Amino acid sequence: MIAAVIILASLALLASLGLALAARLFAVEVDPRVEAIEEALPGANCGACGLPGCSELAKRIAEGKADVDACPVGGADVARHIAEIMGSSFEGGASRMVALVLCGGDDTVAARRFYYNGVYDCNSAALLFGGDKTCSYGCLGLGTCAGVCPFGAIDMLPSGLAVVDPEKCTGCTKCVSACPKGIIKMVPYGKRVHILCSSHDKGGRVRKACKVGCIACQKCVKEAQEGAITIEGNLAVVDYRKDIPDEVAGVCPMNTIVVGVLSREKAAEEAPRAAAGGEGS
Repeated sequence: MIAAVIILASLALLASLGLALAARLFAVEVDPRVEAIEEALPGANCGACGLPGCSELAKRIAEGKADVDACPVGGADVARHIAEIMGSSFEGGASRMVALVLCGGDDTVAARRFYYNGVYDCNSAALLFGGDKTCSYGCLGLGTCAGVCPFGAIDMLPSGLAVVDPEKCTGCTKCVSACPKGIIKMVPYGKRVHILCSSHDKGGRVRKACKVGCIACQKCVKEAQEGAITIEGNLAVVDYRKDIPDEVAGVCPMNTIVVGVLSREKAAEEAPRAAAGGEGS
């Protein structure tokens, strides 16, 4: 009995020595900067950087395979902190980008071809004739974008429209990829004038489909500074590199242009459109 115990103890000792030796022989040296960088990152693991998660990004940055500002969620402050860890400096800082749903066609203004009664998901709804709205470009309002947002920055209005809160949006772009209609775009934070429409249909067809759709009348083009708003495929498009006065919203006969990055209703409360502009069509 004693001999058996001694043999087992000896085997255990040999095994532990073997493991200790193997750990030394096959040890992988870890760069201490990796841990420090990972702690500096937001920890959202949202994949906005194009990598599986924050730990992988931290490793790439430490190896010099990714820039210190590779995390779009962290922004300039995180980039500067990581630069300090890497022993470098970061003087950049592009303007913060936030998501915007380029559609104002909620249930109160957008016509429907039929009523969808399937899986509560935009991608599923889009598989059925492109969705139930008459406008084939419009927001389907089933909240797929809100579901993928890791920061709770997207709300679904009772009227069936997705709205992004620019204060909560970190620019991870997950909602952009999730939208089957491709109507969520990244725009500079702080810009006030937006055209909430993505339809490229001609004016007559737009009027039948949505009460706030762009009809490419070009009134906004003439009112804004040259090149600030252009018509591309029957749709007015904002050039966010240029300043546009709030008053431009007042000339739109369809109330497609809003001031602010919130919903059409909220924007109307904050900066009512000129009555003459809304009635002059």
